[in-house]
Amino acid sequence: MKLSRRRISALLAGLGLAAFSLAAHAEGQIRIAQQFGISYLLLHVVQDQKLIEKHGKAQGLAITPQWLQLSGGAAINDALLSGSIDIGGAGIGPMLTLWDRTRGRQNVRGVASLGNTPYYLISTNPNVRTVADLTEKDRVALPAVGVSVQSRYLQLAAAKRWGDGGFNRLDKFTVTLPHPEAVAAIVRGGTEVNAHFATPPFQEQELAANPKARVILNSYDVLGGPSSPNALYATEAFRKQNPKTYRAFVQALADASKLIAQQPELAADIYLRVNNARLDRELLLKILRSPEVQFSLTPQNTFVLADFMARVGAIRNRPASVQDYFFADAHLRGGS
Repeated sequence: MKLSRRRISALLAGLGLAAFSLAAHAEGQIRIAQQFGISYLLLHVVQDQKLIEKHGKAQGLAITPQWLQLSGGAAINDALLSGSIDIGGAGIGPMLTLWDRTRGRQNVRGVASLGNTPYYLISTNPNVRTVADLTEKDRVALPAVGVSVQSRYLQLAAAKRWGDGGFNRLDKFTVTLPHPEAVAAIVRGGTEVNAHFATPPFQEQELAANPKARVILNSYDVLGGPSSPNALYATEAFRKQNPKTYRAFVQALADASKLIAQQPELAADIYLRVNNARLDRELLLKILRSPEVQFSLTPQNTFVLADFMARVGAIRNRPASVQDYFFADAHLRGGS
């Protein structure tokens, strides 16, 4: 379920992360929050292979990363705003929300894309073939109602079907639920949830395990092609005040991207190990080798969502280009 700010703060404090402190800390400290699924494989590889530590050492800096896993962009945003983490990994939608809210203050912007992966909206209701068929009988699980990138993709699909004035027409059918719990609902049934706007590998697991499950929406179709659904983002202060740590982090991501492309079998083993996942290895390799999936640091096709969110008032500041909400770093040039 969706975590309140109080519960998030308590969770972070229990993990030894200082809450509600925006003060700068010394170089060599970095606290990273991520979510569930293959979309976060870059971070899994960085963590497992100790790549931040490697690049920090090359600069004469000892870095000890702290890793935290939360569910939903709202939780990530709350943690970043409270100063409890330094880098957040979440959907482009939550990142844009925080960019908009902090413009002129903390100035949160994107550090890197987490790659391109299609997200499927899956339903087990035989009467639902498209989003236009969703009714009060349906409940769509997604990480955070009205905030997550899945929620924004659904709103964009509604706007394309009924016009911008009807962008939130399907919101009433959505519920907040972490991906693992949504998978259980789709595979086993027995709950009100009969649809899930998922991510890899959860969507592939559902399609393989339940013959009633089928795709009624592909995020690539909504956005007009391959796109980056998730990103890593941070405050301007963290980037400026910790240049060596920031550089080591970006270099670690670049190494992870190369490893995944060149050694998918090793990447698959890392995913299984880091997540202690009970997932068929061949299914995982099939996902990693799919031509639809790339783990590039450069954002692709994100401005479609940014422009939509500005049009419908989800964000107040209208970005002119992707350069407005990502930092001006070399690995981000050519992003869209």
